[in-house]
Amino acid sequence: MLRWAPSLFLENTPGLTFRRRCINLGTSELGSTMAEMKRIPARFYRNENGNEPVREWLRGLAAKEKRAIGIDIMTVEYGWPIGMPTCRPLGRGLWEVRTSLETRIARVLFCVREDEMILLHGFIKKSQRTPAADLEIARKRQKEVS
Repeated sequence: MLRWAPSLFLENTPGLTFRRRCINLGTSELGSTMAEMKRIPARFYRNENGNEPVREWLRGLAAKEKRAIGIDIMTVEYGWPIGMPTCRPLGRGLWEVRTSLETRIARVLFCVREDEMILLHGFIKKSQRTPAADLEIARKRQKEVS
């Protein structure tokens, strides 16, 4: 069972067809049908204390921002492999999901392990370059899941 699905943020988002497509397939369990269509399901990195830093970071954001980030993560889940502008490789197996919010830019760094997208680190971008400290956090967590 998936512990998180970006579709949780999409219930009131107009124009999305994923829900309609699942309903048209005649399935009684919407979640399992959506999971079956994913090429690479997302899951949160969990540290040794059982905390999920990306989930905690997302909880601190406004609902509209969570929804936008969730849509971009879902785009990667269903469209993998996918490139710019939604996703970009950072090297050595590390990738970023790129989300433009109304007044700022969010990034979720992830790696791929055993056909899963492991969400390692999320942050609000304040400069053009990805900060070295954020890259280091993600690389450290990437080594832990390897």
